[in-house]
Amino acid sequence: MAKNDKTSLEDKLHELEKIIVELESDELSLEGSIDKFEDGVKLYKVCKDKLGVVEKRIKVLTAELKEEEYV
Repeated sequence: MAKNDKTSLEDKLHELEKIIVELESDELSLEGSIDKFEDGVKLYKVCKDKLGVVEKRIKVLTAELKEEEYV
């Protein structure tokens, strides 16, 4: 997974949900389960990073709104 991946957060969450379904299906071998779990952890980190960026943007925008209230 590339660091500059432009896939939307929603798409990443959908991928993560698919991995969860696969892991819960009992159709994977132990090695396959470990590989899918590893993929899920990577996707989780990407989602967490994307959410962190959004949270920072919201804080900046909120701070700007508060500054405008006092002008």
